[in-house]
Amino acid sequence: MAVSRWSAVVVLLTLLAACAEPSSPAGDPTGVVWELQSGRIDEGPVPIVEGHPITLSLTDEGAGGTSACNSYSGEYVVSDDRISFSDLTHTEMGCVPAEIMESERAYLEGLARVDRFSTGEGDLNLSGEGVELVFVPLPPVPDAGLTATVWVLDGLVQGDSMSSVAGDRATLEMFSDGSLLGSTGCRSLNGSYVVTGTGVSVSGLEAEGNCPSELTDQDALVVTVLSDGFTAEVQDNTLTLSTTGGLGLVYLAAD
Repeated sequence: MAVSRWSAVVVLLTLLAACAEPSSPAGDPTGVVWELQSGRIDEGPVPIVEGHPITLSLTDEGAGGTSACNSYSGEYVVSDDRISFSDLTHTEMGCVPAEIMESERAYLEGLARVDRFSTGEGDLNLSGEGVELVFVPLPPVPDAGLTATVWVLDGLVQGDSMSSVAGDRATLEMFSDGSLLGSTGCRSLNGSYVVTGTGVSVSGLEAEGNCPSELTDQDALVVTVLSDGFTAEVQDNTLTLSTTGGLGLVYLAAD
């Protein structure tokens, strides 16, 4: 009987030690640009609208990304498999159709409720009360030169024709944190972008300033190409942006 009792004690201590062991690490969600693949909030889906991605980056500067229409940012805290977001703010651009704004509303509301995360098989799962958000990693920017150069607009493409650029120097700068700055020749631009497959999608594009009548067409073309999503090709000192509608912009690297 004594041997049996000691055996039982050993088994019990082993089980208690196993229960006391910390859970396996949840993984490191930082340093990656994540794109929302699916989500639910209060048993309803978070709408995913094609061409209006939802993204998340976690860096030393905080959390941020695009939320279907606008760009957003905030603070976050990670500890073991726990994560929380606070002080979330976003730009105030309106988008149509209404489904885009509903996608943004549901996502930002869900993100504020998140309290736990896990990573596995390349995915990032954020969860909380009544919320589950599943992200996949986005591929890197197609060419490092795209984000390491000040590009100066040199040509406007419409179908098979290319016209010259007028007005003030029109530029485009794309940064590794997913933000962009630029101008159309008469208005300044800012927004956020993500790489989706072989293309680039811009969200929350804002234009400030006024254009004279002779530059309105150029201004509209630049904004349209950037807003509609484009493919980007860098060759030597030339950057070409192209849309599926036959529009494009040709930039040269600044001296």
